[in-house]
Amino acid sequence: MNENDWQTEFRCVWVRAEQAWHAGRKAPSTMFSAEDTTFLAGLGCTTQELFDFVDDCQRYNGDPDYATSLAVTSIRRDYFLNVLGGKPATHKVTMESLPAKSAEVDGIAWLPRLIVKARLKLRGEMPDDLMYGCAGDRPFLRRMNMTLPQFLELVRDAGHDDRRIVNAVKQAAKIK
Repeated sequence: MNENDWQTEFRCVWVRAEQAWHAGRKAPSTMFSAEDTTFLAGLGCTTQELFDFVDDCQRYNGDPDYATSLAVTSIRRDYFLNVLGGKPATHKVTMESLPAKSAEVDGIAWLPRLIVKARLKLRGEMPDDLMYGCAGDRPFLRRMNMTLPQFLELVRDAGHDDRRIVNAVKQAAKIK
């Protein structure tokens, strides 16, 4: 499937998910068809992940929007296919293993947790109760003058170099 084909189908799945949400089917198990589930799995995306984006978009006045969801999914898809060889994760981490929301690095609360969340998103190891791009991540990144896709790309490109990530965030936010 080429770049345009999967994006066209992803848009169709998004629209059907929005329609399902407005019809009262507000759970991953009722929002997506078996075909949608299979299609999403081929991108490295779970129904829970897309549900979270659609649900938040509806509940938070278009935040995150479709374009953000597509961009994040595109980054994850590329990682899933080209780094992970299209193989889904064999495990998911627990919520308890994440840094606390109050954890800081260089005086920046939330950043240690978000770095871990972005890595988990790339690897497909997010627990179902956790969303990359949640209602805490989005305002944090806006304060840092970054977007969800920009941060995910930064984490992907930095690998395990936390200092590179921290420095890039501080530079974007103009923090000394």
